[in-house]
Amino acid sequence: MSKFAKGSAVALLALVLSACSSSGSQEDVVLSQKSPDALYAQARTSMELGNFSKAVKSLEALDSRFPFGPHKTQVQLDLIYAYYKLDDTPQAIANIDRFLRLNPTHPDVDYVQYMRGLVNMQADSYLFHEMMNIDRTDRDPKNAMDAFKDFDRLLKTFPNSKYAADARQRMQYLKNRLARYSIQVAEYYVKMNAWSAAAVRAQSVMESFPGTPSTERALEIMAEAYDELGQEQLKSHVLMVMRENYPNNEMLQD
Repeated sequence: MSKFAKGSAVALLALVLSACSSSGSQEDVVLSQKSPDALYAQARTSMELGNFSKAVKSLEALDSRFPFGPHKTQVQLDLIYAYYKLDDTPQAIANIDRFLRLNPTHPDVDYVQYMRGLVNMQADSYLFHEMMNIDRTDRDPKNAMDAFKDFDRLLKTFPNSKYAADARQRMQYLKNRLARYSIQVAEYYVKMNAWSAAAVRAQSVMESFPGTPSTERALEIMAEAYDELGQEQLKSHVLMVMRENYPNNEMLQD
């Protein structure tokens, strides 16, 4: 590349960066000149149009310039929802925790606690895998566990909340997801001939996630593990439980 071409490329890049910077600064100036009502109206319009990135800019400007203004609480609630729609988990959780810390007796605390569960549940989901019907229950379950705890806290603190019914359904889904994860870990231990670890992990499914579709598989792993470990009494107990609940299981057909 010639020196002239290199110089032109550098100049063009500088011009683009300058334009972006100028555009950003001009937008900041415009926002800084608006009244609280005008800023909030702009934010609401952006949210209604589905432009949550633009809504966040207006809401953040409103929150920083008028922290004690007439819209202060609603601005915090809108920021939580906007960041949730943008799939920005860290910012959504940060705003949720701030709201709960600053407004512990607010009438919408149950909604904010519910949103915490939704945000963590969203962080656990992989839309592409779900669209392609790919099972990825082997992924790190931290967000799923956090979501389960969030919904559980909601139900214990606000059992009559209008969000309680949906939270219960989501908790059942999360129980199934967490149980499947533990089963996959137990099956890994089986492959490694780590029978004690397999038995313990399978038993954790029975204790922590009873009534899920993974229960039958957990009993199968426990029976196999106890057989390998020579724990005949424990194996007999597991088989007894299987006869009562899954009489058609193949392990009982011998």
